[in-house]
Amino acid sequence: MRLGSGTFAACCVVIQVLGVALFLRGFFPAPVRSSSRTEHQAEPPAPEPSAGDRSNWTKLPPPLFRKVVIMLIDGLRDDFVFGSKGVKFMPYTTYLVEKGASHSFVAEAKLPTVTMPRIKALMTGSLPGFIDVVRNLNSPALVEDNVITQAKAAGKRIIFYGDETWVKLFPKHFVEYDGTTSFFVSDYTEVDDNVTRHLDKVLKRGDWDVLILHYLGLDHIGHVSGPSSPLIGHKLREMDSILMKIHTSLLSEERETLVPNLLVLCGDHGMSEAGGHGASSVEELNTALILISSAFERKPGDIRRPKHVQQTDLAATLAIGLGLPIPGNSVGSLLFPTVEGRPVREQLRFLHLNAVQLSKLLQENVPSYTKEPGFEQFKMSERLHGNWIRLYLEENNSEVLFNLGAKVRRQYLEALRTLSLSLSRQVAQYDIYSMLVGTVMVLEVLVLLLISIPQALSSKAELEVPLWSPVFSLLFYLVFLVLSALHVIVCTSAESSCYFCGLSWLTAGGVMALISALLCAVVSALAKVFADGRLLRKNPAHPKARWSELDVLILLGTLGHVLSLGASSFVEEEHQTWYFLINTLCLALCHELYRNCFLRDDCEPQPCSHVEQGLVSSEPALSDGNIHCNVSEPHRVSKSPTSLDTLRGYEKWMVLASPWVILTCCRLLRSLNQTGVQWAHRPDLGHWLTSSDHKAELSVLAALSLLMIFVLVQRRCSLTSKVAMALGLLGVYCYRAAIGNVLFPWQRDSKDISKGVIEARFVHVFVLGILFTGTKDLLKSQVIAADFTIKTVGLWEIYSGLVLLAALLFRPHNLPVLVLSLLIQTLMTKFIWKPLRHDAAEITIMHYWFGQAFFYFQGNSNNIATVDVSAGFVGLDTYMEVPAAFLTAFATFAGPVLWASHLVSFLSTETHSGSALSHACFCYALTCSFPVSAYIILVTSLRHHLFIWSVFSPKLLYEGMHVLITAAICVFFTAMDQTNTKS
Repeated sequence: MRLGSGTFAACCVVIQVLGVALFLRGFFPAPVRSSSRTEHQAEPPAPEPSAGDRSNWTKLPPPLFRKVVIMLIDGLRDDFVFGSKGVKFMPYTTYLVEKGASHSFVAEAKLPTVTMPRIKALMTGSLPGFIDVVRNLNSPALVEDNVITQAKAAGKRIIFYGDETWVKLFPKHFVEYDGTTSFFVSDYTEVDDNVTRHLDKVLKRGDWDVLILHYLGLDHIGHVSGPSSPLIGHKLREMDSILMKIHTSLLSEERETLVPNLLVLCGDHGMSEAGGHGASSVEELNTALILISSAFERKPGDIRRPKHVQQTDLAATLAIGLGLPIPGNSVGSLLFPTVEGRPVREQLRFLHLNAVQLSKLLQENVPSYTKEPGFEQFKMSERLHGNWIRLYLEENNSEVLFNLGAKVRRQYLEALRTLSLSLSRQVAQYDIYSMLVGTVMVLEVLVLLLISIPQALSSKAELEVPLWSPVFSLLFYLVFLVLSALHVIVCTSAESSCYFCGLSWLTAGGVMALISALLCAVVSALAKVFADGRLLRKNPAHPKARWSELDVLILLGTLGHVLSLGASSFVEEEHQTWYFLINTLCLALCHELYRNCFLRDDCEPQPCSHVEQGLVSSEPALSDGNIHCNVSEPHRVSKSPTSLDTLRGYEKWMVLASPWVILTCCRLLRSLNQTGVQWAHRPDLGHWLTSSDHKAELSVLAALSLLMIFVLVQRRCSLTSKVAMALGLLGVYCYRAAIGNVLFPWQRDSKDISKGVIEARFVHVFVLGILFTGTKDLLKSQVIAADFTIKTVGLWEIYSGLVLLAALLFRPHNLPVLVLSLLIQTLMTKFIWKPLRHDAAEITIMHYWFGQAFFYFQGNSNNIATVDVSAGFVGLDTYMEVPAAFLTAFATFAGPVLWASHLVSFLSTETHSGSALSHACFCYALTCSFPVSAYIILVTSLRHHLFIWSVFSPKLLYEGMHVLITAAICVFFTAMDQTNTKS
């Protein structure tokens, strides 16, 4: 069966998406779990240890607090409370921390630092899996043992107001609730007012035991404006007044009941310096945790500094405080300061219950648990505890009893610390079988693409896929039977859960058939390659054709980038790799331009400068004084035979200067946004522009940038699209002025701030209008096949619509990134690609490199915290999952998408041959498949690496998203290629 190289590449990338998805499902593990209480059935508590005499304490201790109020402030990092901001904006909270009846902690969250996994950690005490980053968008009901379920089973009445994630995690658990949407980050007032409006009424009532309040406004401000925004102070002051109201109400109630209540102030995660979260910086990991109760009265001169604890410790502490069993999956330890005022016997009882729960979890997840130091310490503590109980029951109040009790307490605390640490290290239980199946699919696709290079990049841009040959069929059935047998053996003997084994037999059989077909295709292609002997030859039609310097640079650059992904530092600072590669590419192009202009070797000027076929089939026009000129160049990028020698005056000087202008643009962009890890904290131009003191400068820059975008884009649009583009860009500025990012000339301040929904929708209308006009022109070009101009205009209008959408979603200080991207594309189109006549393969890889570089120029990095969630809600007045996800993904990957869109427009406009888009699609797919396949192998081998979750796993998620976007791009390439063929 014959396929076009573009169609073949698109099919390969779609298969690779399936392989990567299966690998990700296996790689992101299920955390350690207890098998004893998966459905929260009641278990008798462990009895108090005894030595000889039988203890009479076999039940759970009574609750320490009558009522518990949990006030969770989303994004409350520790320095917002314990730093200068807390002193300035939260005076009441600061008083409680320094002099009041409270215990303060800096609670360290674990990755991933997003809301849903952190709520799970707070209520279950377990370490959620990294895949919860994806589930954060649509939280499923929590079936794991947790404090909320235990409280409901014990008859506690729970009321909740705030983030609706709680309602999704704990359905039918609350006697009263009011959920608010957590993803609509443009709203930071109503989202909190909807919580606070219930307080006056509910605090006066006595028909509840647990009250949970989840405030989202602080986190939303961080996403939109960053932690340095003046709005942060206003929000902290608001939260302080709410805390004072709750605390005052609880104290007045205690005077009547004489039973202490507990108020918990905590954050789910912190906030990076850019305002996001999801990564592993200190600002994102460290959160404030304050436990406030009259039971914690301190003596004069008692200074309590915030201690560093784990966020998972709160679940065990809440369970003890409410008189509930500790959740079975909890890896946290009791916060001992909360019970140190209790009698020694109660203290030891609480510590023993916690140690028994952790030791059981260790036994269920670690086969060699008896050799673990924590388990040995627990057994020793239990024996000492039994001795203490014997002395206590003998009513021995001597100093020996006191000293032994202190020793047992220290031993328990050390055992808890060691057990918790051991369990935290056991977080990874990889689904190796699913990972292996996904890896095999990805690698088969990569090998098939590599073997298909000679045929796919030939002038016909077609290749033979021998799907129906007898040898193929025989090999296919044999491989399919072997794989099916292996599947049955693995799934019937697997001790742990396996996602791939859980699929239906029909689905699993389809995957096996696909793997078998790919393997047979690889074998057939290899046999043909060895028979022809032309694998990776520069040009099959010209065996003596040599690789140019640009070809070598592209090959070495691609391989070097892939190899660099094996080091954590290179992954964190990947932007440096791409900056280096595009700078080197510019110097190589400069060298090629100057050589063709000034080094003649007494030869006549060249009418053509490249051989047209091969992997990256470019060869210098003048090499060793010999002229290699191919008469027919089917995908040459110039419609008319132009050369550097025909250029005169202004054009020639622009050709010579263009690489240096591009290098200058890239250097300016590097100064705009500091990214990565090592230098992300250093000040950059973006921080200077976004500060409140420089709003006028930012307004001028935004206006000039929007004007330049119009100038650079409108040149090839129709009149209707030009008007729509102008009005759309004006709407972009109005939107940013409405939400307070920039100012109009007649404005002195930005007091009248709104959500800008109307202005953003105004721009969305023009985006859709331009895209519709471009699509209409493309369809019209199919009817009028002779009119090539209509198709050219249509493709450019689609590209222009995407540019307008990017201008709307980019923050104002990032608009110069879009301007310089358009400028570089214009310079390279007119003064580099046309004069040098690079072929489609070379131009494709250059577009890919620049697209990757502009991903980082936007301020993105390989951690989740740099994702601008606020972009997903531009123009939305309520949370809608699909539009929000699309807008967020487009804003994040705007660089690669815009450069790929420009590539389609350029190749469709500047080439005569219909094979150019096929070649481009194939090269784009191959260039993407190489790093993805290599990275999957790397993370598999490094799955026990120290930085696997903080560095390698977020990058893996980005790679998965990159493959999905590449599949969409390749499908678009193929569709445009088909229209070229019909034309």
